[in-house]
Amino acid sequence: MRLQSAIFDMDGTLLDSMHIWNDLGPNMLRSMGIEPAPDLADRVMVLTLREGAQLCKAEYGLPQSVEEIIQLIEDQVRDFYEHHVQAKPGVQKFLSLLKMEGVWMYVATNTDRHLAEAALRHAGIDQYFRGILTCSEIGAGKNDSPEIYERAMTRLRSNKKDTVIFEDAVHAIRTAKRAGFRVCGVYDPSAEADQEEIRRLSDYYIRSFEEMFEAETLA
Repeated sequence: MRLQSAIFDMDGTLLDSMHIWNDLGPNMLRSMGIEPAPDLADRVMVLTLREGAQLCKAEYGLPQSVEEIIQLIEDQVRDFYEHHVQAKPGVQKFLSLLKMEGVWMYVATNTDRHLAEAALRHAGIDQYFRGILTCSEIGAGKNDSPEIYERAMTRLRSNKKDTVIFEDAVHAIRTAKRAGFRVCGVYDPSAEADQEEIRRLSDYYIRSFEEMFEAETLA
């Protein structure tokens, strides 16, 4: 794998954090005495935090405002990101190797900025990135548009030939590939059912960042 710049998804790619997102909506509803639909977690996974709050309010008739629902969710996420989240095995060593090789890196995440900054800081990997872009800032999710990758690439002063996107979610990988990017699919247990398609779509595929230590020169 040869690259001069890299764009990383955060949750499920850099961080072992997808489990907190998968349970947020259902746990919030259960705390209100409401049993969520079995497919709720899958549906909100591709949404921004605001979109997920709007969906829960509309479909479950919640009396709270969208802002109040967002605050309830953020309180759960903030505690996890500020005090508990960890980088996935091999991530810090891999990022350090890329930095030594002169690879410029950016984070492109569905998570809102203040939460993403807290998560990367607690995991001890924030210093490796030249910046963060979020889907909320872009105004489009990864399921709908490659704009977040395009903007990150521009900020990295790179091009698609020299850039690799690291992603764990099949919907994001589809979007990036349709836009002509090279993609490294990253395994995460939360997407177990999608691994066959992720392997098929991706230019590269890893079960763990520890696998990358055996790769040839990266830059």
